[in-house]
Amino acid sequence: MIPRDAGGWTPVAPSAIAQLEHDAAPAALDRQGMADVRQQFVDAAHRAARLGIDAIELHFAHGYLINQFLSPLANHRDDDYGGSFDNRLRFPLEVFAAVREAWPQQRPLGVRISATDWVDGGWTLDDSIALVQRLQAAGCDFVDVSSGGISQSQKIPLGPGYQVPLARAIRAATSMPTMAVGLITDAVQAEAIIAAHDADLVAMARAMLWDPRWPWHAAAALGASVHAPRQYWRAAPRDAAGVFVQAKAGTR
Repeated sequence: MIPRDAGGWTPVAPSAIAQLEHDAAPAALDRQGMADVRQQFVDAAHRAARLGIDAIELHFAHGYLINQFLSPLANHRDDDYGGSFDNRLRFPLEVFAAVREAWPQQRPLGVRISATDWVDGGWTLDDSIALVQRLQAAGCDFVDVSSGGISQSQKIPLGPGYQVPLARAIRAATSMPTMAVGLITDAVQAEAIIAAHDADLVAMARAMLWDPRWPWHAAAALGASVHAPRQYWRAAPRDAAGVFVQAKAGTR
């Protein structure tokens, strides 16, 4: 959304298409609006750099604005930013290039994508491979491979690690460092994804929101050790002895 007047914010999109029947249609972005959005990405990158953030990831997925430009389901523009595949990539690549210029070159810059819309006639895995190749040429350091979010008509084959094959395919086709996400909850499962070279990284959100000590439990399950505050050294159960590298028997 972008500010339109002192009264508040106006929802915007590539085209004036509501996602749901009962939703009001967003305003189609004009060229000035697109320039404003691009500058907002740049401004955010500058703020992150000043704060000392080590890496950033641009959200090109899940039905958010940049994803809408990519998908033919949401982008019905008839100018240079809609229609053909190259035209639909134009604004996302402009945003990436502007942020890459603003963000320190020595710090990683990645992109989260929806690798497929899971809808016939929508964005496909082949489209994603072509996008990632262009992002790679533009200086992208990693890609976070998710999917869906653009349409209520999506048919997603949910199951543990259901998006891992998408990450695997993109990694194999591009050699881009790739992150796998989606219903990955178990330490052994995550380790197997890395060991099989299906992805270079595994990212989790809900699993760690549900269990903030997930990394400790993963280390115990995989025979690894972690550093923890002294106050927690006596917390480990007997079958996880040694998970805290500093702890010693009898520690008070």
